[in-house]
Amino acid sequence: MTSLPPRVVIVTRETEYELLLARHGTREAVRFHLETRGKRLDAVEARHHALVEAVRRLRAGLPRSWRQAAVRRDELDRFLFGPGDLIAAVGQDGLIANVAKYLDGQPVVGVNPDPSTIDGVLARISPQVAADVLGAVAAGEATVQARTMVQAVLDSGESLLALNEIFVGHRSHQSALYEISHGNASERQSSSGIIVTSGTGATGWARSIMESTGCEFRLDLCGPVAAFFVREAWPSNTTGTALTAGQLTPNSPLAVASRMDGGVIFADGIERDFLRFDWGARVSVRPAERTLLLVVE
Repeated sequence: MTSLPPRVVIVTRETEYELLLARHGTREAVRFHLETRGKRLDAVEARHHALVEAVRRLRAGLPRSWRQAAVRRDELDRFLFGPGDLIAAVGQDGLIANVAKYLDGQPVVGVNPDPSTIDGVLARISPQVAADVLGAVAAGEATVQARTMVQAVLDSGESLLALNEIFVGHRSHQSALYEISHGNASERQSSSGIIVTSGTGATGWARSIMESTGCEFRLDLCGPVAAFFVREAWPSNTTGTALTAGQLTPNSPLAVASRMDGGVIFADGIERDFLRFDWGARVSVRPAERTLLLVVE
């Protein structure tokens, strides 16, 4: 039986220019909108064209026999990834985190279309060599990191995966009320929510928390370890502030019981994709068994 050639799934998100054009209708209307806010159209267009050119160059460099598919970020929850797919995420670092939770063992090549504006912490591969790197992945010759992810599992069975971090808290700016447990310690708390971060996420949201609190953990990018941080815990007659940070392993998870209505759990900053966490719900958060296979060269 003849095997099918590889399928490359190219993942992108709408550019700022595309979003502005959809809102304002014409290029000149976009220009006027930007100029009234002290911005220039040419800079916005340049970033748009850089992404378009990166995708064009990638497609042109792939073998003709290879299959290709394309998906936008807002379509990921409806897209069916195949077990043998090769993923090319073209855009900002956050796009790789967005696609990570929909994958199960498919390798991801992060393509940086504009190094002048994108840090490239995860999207490390230039468009000029992206097709060659995908070829190396297909041949089993690429260097791949198995990046640790974080998983939240509710007592209802619902679950959520994150590459960077998981947030547990209230859906608004109200205080989150819950009971937190880790190891032999437990405490009722009122806070601005809980962040559970992986080693990859420790360079983002969690980094600002560690710097402001002075509580820092060294987290391996690929090791089965995560960390939790309570944001702005408030002491009162019924709530405490003793259990505000710690390391998590698969055998030492964080357990949280909701004592609020309006509670939510979301991953990697995508607030619209959330799990309800209302009064009485319980969640366990720990390093996930599933990892993200990130191609680094």
